[in-house]
Amino acid sequence: MIPPQRILTRNEQPRRPDGDWVVYWMMAARRPGWNFGLQRAIEAADSLGKPLVVVEALSASYPWASARHSAFVLEGMRHQAEAFANKPVLYHPYAEPEVGAGRGLIEAWAERACLVVTDHWPCLELPRWQRKVAAQIGVRMEAIDSCGIMPLQATPRAFPTAHAFRRFLQKELPSHLGDLPKPDPFVGAKLPKAPAMPKGIHKQWPAADLSDPRALAQALPIDQAVEPVEVRGGAAEASARMVEFLDERLDSYTERNRPDVLASSGLSPWFHFGHASPHELLFRLAQRVGWSPADVEVGGNGSREGWWRMPAAAESFLDELITWRELGHVLCHHVPNYGAYEELPPWAVATLEEHATDPRPHTYTLEQFERAETHDPLWNAAQMQLREEGIIHNYLRMLWGKKILHWTRSPREALEVMVHLNNRWALDGRDPNSWAGIMWVLGRFDRAWGPERPVFGKVRYMTSDNTARKYNVKAYVARYQPAKQPALFEE
Repeated sequence: MIPPQRILTRNEQPRRPDGDWVVYWMMAARRPGWNFGLQRAIEAADSLGKPLVVVEALSASYPWASARHSAFVLEGMRHQAEAFANKPVLYHPYAEPEVGAGRGLIEAWAERACLVVTDHWPCLELPRWQRKVAAQIGVRMEAIDSCGIMPLQATPRAFPTAHAFRRFLQKELPSHLGDLPKPDPFVGAKLPKAPAMPKGIHKQWPAADLSDPRALAQALPIDQAVEPVEVRGGAAEASARMVEFLDERLDSYTERNRPDVLASSGLSPWFHFGHASPHELLFRLAQRVGWSPADVEVGGNGSREGWWRMPAAAESFLDELITWRELGHVLCHHVPNYGAYEELPPWAVATLEEHATDPRPHTYTLEQFERAETHDPLWNAAQMQLREEGIIHNYLRMLWGKKILHWTRSPREALEVMVHLNNRWALDGRDPNSWAGIMWVLGRFDRAWGPERPVFGKVRYMTSDNTARKYNVKAYVARYQPAKQPALFEE
């Protein structure tokens, strides 16, 4: 059974036992296993003796829609089609060929549904889209939380720091560690034969041709300047990369901040699009290190080390996977305007405003930032990696944001530039964890630092010079440098 805290009711309509099917509107947990939402829909269909319909749609109107993001989603949809091919389910993948063409799709499926199940995800357009559909249909809609290890409804508020959230987790998370979604939710279920596609739905919203996801993405009315990247989307790819990380890089994870060492998991794009499950990764990690939930220390003082009772590298990784990743989800769940400048901590707003008119050593336009045309070769390299690969090295991503704050005319402009560049080019842009990282640059989840500096005030300061002294960045700069590259670091 699905833990009750993971079930959010989207309307006050009842279930309709005499309907023809149960609909799972796959929006955020885009994977065929380790998925509480799909599991909930299968359990409902099984108990009602009704067929299951899975609808996965790709909008052309979501903010920053691009060929890069859409190709990644469509590759995942192709994997769903393969995974569902021999299952008792009607899978309906739909890619909106023009803005607005998909309107009414879920309402049409809901007309004859016993229940509509979807995914809870606390960011951007998804909650608004769900509320709109839920208000228009005459059947119950439930949104199921598969976002993280800690159910979002079990958190009382947004937390000011990672330390505060970690203390909360150390007390509350152990009771949730045994609540895992099924790896294959179809196992043990007795579902009727999948229904045929209704002619009216097929005519107005035909299933997408997934034979070439990238070609399909490049035919959609979206931002084609942001091209697909080398990596592929999909749950099968996500699982393979989990195994690769655990086998080859986990032991060196404590060195992940070094640009000259490949130690990070690299899984954030698959997490963002719901192709990767945090529960699956925790399960695989536990198997690898011989750990069980009974080993964890209950309570604690917020320390990053020791409470999992795992090897140091594994604990370091779990602090990123759970503490920092889910800190962003909790923020978005509890703070509707999570990306607003005014939602920064009062101390950060005060110090940034006090220094808002300080002279900047350099200022650049959005276009110059986007084209990596600054005086700083390390920043330019990070921006070029973002443009070319859809990611930035995890430590350099922090520096990337700090220098945007340093080189824009105001902190509000810095926020606008970071949001645009990250959400347009990053594969994991628009994610709760991504929003949390942007806001961290401006002081959220952090404390006041000294000495007080121009532009930054009491907000944490970072420089390319210090980074270059701390880490070997020469190979990184050489790999990603744009065609016209300055020769020296300057602050």
